[in-house]
Amino acid sequence: MTAVTTDEGRRPPLVLRNRAFGTVWLAQVLTQAAVRMFQVGVSWWLIAYAVAEGRGLASGLFMAVSTLPAVALAPVVARTVARYAHRSVLRAAAGGAGVVATALAVWAYAGGLPLAAAYAATLALAACQALFDPCLTTSVPELVDDEDIEAATGFEMSTQSLASLGGALLGALIVDGAGVAGLAVGCAGAYLVAAVLITTVRFRTPAASGAEAGAGEDEAGGRRSLRGILAGLPFVRRILLCFTAANLFTTAVFVVIPLYTKSVLSDGGSTVALLEASLGVGTLIGSFTGARVPGRPTALGAWLLTLMALALAAPGLFTGRFVFAGCLVVAGWCVGVIGVRFVALFQRLVPTADKPGFFAVMQAVLGATFPLASLLFGLLGDRLSPQTLCLIQAAGLLPAACALALLRDPDTDADAGTDDAGTAGAGTADAQDVPAHPSEPVVTGGQR
Repeated sequence: MTAVTTDEGRRPPLVLRNRAFGTVWLAQVLTQAAVRMFQVGVSWWLIAYAVAEGRGLASGLFMAVSTLPAVALAPVVARTVARYAHRSVLRAAAGGAGVVATALAVWAYAGGLPLAAAYAATLALAACQALFDPCLTTSVPELVDDEDIEAATGFEMSTQSLASLGGALLGALIVDGAGVAGLAVGCAGAYLVAAVLITTVRFRTPAASGAEAGAGEDEAGGRRSLRGILAGLPFVRRILLCFTAANLFTTAVFVVIPLYTKSVLSDGGSTVALLEASLGVGTLIGSFTGARVPGRPTALGAWLLTLMALALAAPGLFTGRFVFAGCLVVAGWCVGVIGVRFVALFQRLVPTADKPGFFAVMQAVLGATFPLASLLFGLLGDRLSPQTLCLIQAAGLLPAACALALLRDPDTDADAGTDDAGTAGAGTADAQDVPAHPSEPVVTGGQR
């Protein structure tokens, strides 16, 4: 028994012992780092170089445009992921983004880049990423064995934090040193390498359980519509509503960071990189420790939202780059834990036939407030101090935390929380424990 335990403890990480998953995971790191680098870099370019007045509105509008595709294209994404081979979808999304970034780089080197071109480019890159991310999430069972789903989910969720860390570190710094043209070249390289990596991987066809196989037989074509998927998950709908409301305030941090850096700290791109990277480091830590944090999902989520509110309020009361950086580490950790705890449950409880539509609609619902948040806080940023914006963010999270704490599903929620926290990576759930139309709550509180 001791020998077995020792051998298991010495097993290499999943990304090393499963070449297919490791390769696709690296491709996701590259694509998300590229889109994050572009968002941070162009947002800083607008505030520091391109716009003299109305910086908050310009930056907020840019972030709003960058989040629209995930919401508007949800039905298209669901149909595409369900209809076509996942490797082809992933390769096309990464390759298409590479072409867009290359065209922008050529334009920027040729002469002055108009603001409209930057907005159009981020719209196209975000559309590619809106297709890439849910497709990869759906593809996890095609790349790993069931007992590795928990570990695969942790690695996948860590990608956003790695992207924020790497992309945010480079975005503002590259703009300060090489302008938007250099930024676009870096993004194009990352996207094209990701497309090549995906081309080298073979995806397998996952075997559906009996419950999953019968889950959609009463629907036309064996799959339910996006509305039908959520109709069968009433408890999940309420959870999604809570996190959607929370995201109205958490997402605003991407508008607040450059405004705070310019107006309050009077610093440059290096401070933007520090703050963005702090958020990424915190999320990375949360992604790898989330499965070990005990507690029933809704109760834990409520506590984490409260802790995030306190972390976001502190920079509004105490000024300093390292104060803000430390608070962003805490806020990022909360995001990472929420993501791992909830998305890991989705992988086991959502029927295979529903997963393409579910992950697309989940991304759309959670991202529905992103454009509104970016515009709202951008406009407020031209009228209120960044410290006040921090306090507004914190106050807005508290009602969502209270609503989440009041949600109860005595038949499934407690069991789901115990299983997720106590048996991370333990293996496949019993078939009788996985309902055809589950009601367990699992959402990601991730930021994009």
